[in-house]
Amino acid sequence: MGGVIIKLKSLKGRGFDEMRVRGAQAVAALAERRGWSAQSRLPNDEAFLKSIDAARLGQFPISAEGLLAHFRARTSPSFFAGFAQSKATVDELRRRWPESEERVIERARRVVEGKFDLLGLHDLSFGDPVDWHFEPLANKRAPLIHWSRIDYLNVDVTGDKKITWELNRQQYLMTLGRAYLYTGDELYARTFARHVADWMEHNPPKIGINWASSLEVAFRSMAWLWALHFFRDSPHLTPALFLNILKALFLHGRHLETYLSTYFSPNTHLTGEALGLFYLGTVLPELKCAGRWRATGERILMNALDWHVRPDGVYFEQSSYYHRYTTDFYTHLYILARANSSAAQSGGSEVGSEAESEVESEHRLPGKLTALLDHLMYITRPDGTTPFFGDDDGGRLVMLDERPANDFRAALSTGAALFARPDYKHVAGEAAEETLWLLGTEGLRDFDRIEAHPPAQTSRAFPDGGYYVMRDGWESSANYMLIDCGPHGTLNCGHAHADMLAFELAACGRTILIDPGTYTYTGASEVRDYFRTSAAHNTLTIDGESSSAPGGTFTWRHVARATPRTWVASRRFDFFEGAHDGYARLASPATHTRSVLFLKNDYWMVRDRVASAGTHRYDLHFHFAPDAKPETAAQNDGALSVREIGSGNAPGMELSAFGAGGAWQHGDGWVSRCYRERVAAPVYSYSAEATGATEFVTFLVPRVAGHDAETRVRQIEAVNGRAFEMGEGAHRDMLVLGGGELIVETPRIKSDFAWTWARLTDDAPRAEVLSEFVLIDGRTFRFDNREVFTAARRVGHVAVRFAEGDVQIDIDAGESFSVDARGRRRAVINGEPITTSGEAMIHFVDGRCRSEASDPTATAILV
Repeated sequence: MGGVIIKLKSLKGRGFDEMRVRGAQAVAALAERRGWSAQSRLPNDEAFLKSIDAARLGQFPISAEGLLAHFRARTSPSFFAGFAQSKATVDELRRRWPESEERVIERARRVVEGKFDLLGLHDLSFGDPVDWHFEPLANKRAPLIHWSRIDYLNVDVTGDKKITWELNRQQYLMTLGRAYLYTGDELYARTFARHVADWMEHNPPKIGINWASSLEVAFRSMAWLWALHFFRDSPHLTPALFLNILKALFLHGRHLETYLSTYFSPNTHLTGEALGLFYLGTVLPELKCAGRWRATGERILMNALDWHVRPDGVYFEQSSYYHRYTTDFYTHLYILARANSSAAQSGGSEVGSEAESEVESEHRLPGKLTALLDHLMYITRPDGTTPFFGDDDGGRLVMLDERPANDFRAALSTGAALFARPDYKHVAGEAAEETLWLLGTEGLRDFDRIEAHPPAQTSRAFPDGGYYVMRDGWESSANYMLIDCGPHGTLNCGHAHADMLAFELAACGRTILIDPGTYTYTGASEVRDYFRTSAAHNTLTIDGESSSAPGGTFTWRHVARATPRTWVASRRFDFFEGAHDGYARLASPATHTRSVLFLKNDYWMVRDRVASAGTHRYDLHFHFAPDAKPETAAQNDGALSVREIGSGNAPGMELSAFGAGGAWQHGDGWVSRCYRERVAAPVYSYSAEATGATEFVTFLVPRVAGHDAETRVRQIEAVNGRAFEMGEGAHRDMLVLGGGELIVETPRIKSDFAWTWARLTDDAPRAEVLSEFVLIDGRTFRFDNREVFTAARRVGHVAVRFAEGDVQIDIDAGESFSVDARGRRRAVINGEPITTSGEAMIHFVDGRCRSEASDPTATAILV
């Protein structure tokens, strides 16, 4: 009793409801340990059969034989449509994915042999027969004591408990089931029956690590329900085995509703547990408690929608992998609820007949689900994979295909069929096997009927989640960057990484700069911290510190706050600027601001500014993909560049950095594409020491396959700012950086804009001419002593391109401004064509345009 008193004392200072819930769970665990609780043992046949609603069985008797016969004969409730016509499903699998059958069967045979692929690990063996409490990497066996007494975070006790739990989710039963439907070979059904029976024998109720996490109980419950449908007609699913599985699922459901993670882990733990209850309550309506389970699960999931899914569709823990989990949770909720809407009305015997399903009565779920899918769509890289920002735990809700862990497009395939979204179909590329299992052959026909087209936008901001996607197309050869400038996380920020202002980059479709991922939760703390600190991300570190500082496996002792400042997405360019206060805690405080200008179909320019009075060590980190082979190359002005020239048909990238007299350092890092899997990868850091305000400028230039000529980027003379020049074939680009009210001057450019980018094009026999320019935050720009652009007040951004016969102008506001039209007869302003007189200056005043004759060399007079 003393242990309960200690637990109850620990509740001091918490809210009443939290005290009530935690206290009730502590008392329930005590009752189980003392043997006072009915949940501490499997009910006998007679007791369990009393929990069955006889009216649900119709003419079938309440017995093991009657329950199995009823399960095999029933047409309601509906499970996922892939089982509605199993032969048609298998025929479709063979027609669309002929290579899949061999892979599934090979993997299933290895399971039969006791070899398991779990997380990023392959050919794991847990003994013969399987030891369900064993962790083979650490050679640790979790103790067979009450689940509440197991310190599963202590690797000395359990090893990496995620490996043990992944086995005990028994999702590999779906692989056995798929092989069984392909072949009809009872070998796979026999293995299913043997493993489930053995699991129940060696995991008695509430004893051992496999009862310690309610989420794991939920995942196992759902896996068994899938397995029952795969092996429904097999003779190895005997009445006795079926009855014992129902008893175990009954205890799983009781465990879930008793030990919900309402205050322990109210994230995907809670919603995953709720989905497990919803599954059990929907698929097993014969149980008298089914209606309660379904209603509880549905209520929790619907209540979590607005909390877990930010208004822009980003999952609140700042993790792309857990975003995928959440998307799958709500996709399954939506499909099952839609298929069983009448069940939501009548429920089990514990739900009134007038009860109305929140899923069906509200429109929030479809809206939130499409917002989740939208985010997945936009962060998908050109090669179809997804960045792993934040934690990755390597698991899946269901195992219905052989896709890599970082390929999330199956969710988009299903979303396309559910919501008739041509853009989801375009990014998904093709229908997924998972879509067939979830929606059946009719779902695939819905997918086929959609005429795919790219999303309406190329670039997209997710301001609530703090993610900014820059891209210049939806082709597999597009350029792509994802920038993080959002909250560090939520609650204790357990799944967040210190990736403030970090980015990922793909050049000409090839992923080159990458977030290294997670690798482990409970391995050595230094390995866990390596993957989640700032130095493991493509961002700036100061004095070797991390912007947010880890304080434990899932905690932080310091959390940085990000401030997004500017986002512009236009036809010609994207621009981002944000800052964070992660280094304000240093003895000499520092604030990091990062700005990125992306010229679509060209390249990126990154500006890192640090406001500080002290002396600091700075490191700009660039983590390359494992297949990259970057090398340094000297430039004429003494600066260095890092070149990644893709071999054969692979594109590459050139990276040049300037500032504070820094130098490139080469090191070896790691990239994890799945939990517990890591490969070596090159890392380059541009490092310098400087005092006071400091600035770094980086050029990231994509290179198409076969392009091995160096791009010469050099710093040129400038007053009141910095300037750079880059030669690129028939044109030459200039970048001038300033800020504030001062005019930055170079031999050819004078500008008060924070960013001035200009492209000069050879126009033989004449000299170079100004062919286009982009301006960020300012009001006046002169080129070769000509007033090219001026405005009445500072404008946020303007892009001007001189085309054949016209001038194209994109500007952020309807302020009064003037542009040197260079004799063009037409202006296109923010997409609206306007005829001009063909004279030098175009004046745009209060939403109206007029041109005015003037000396082409004279300063324009603003009207």
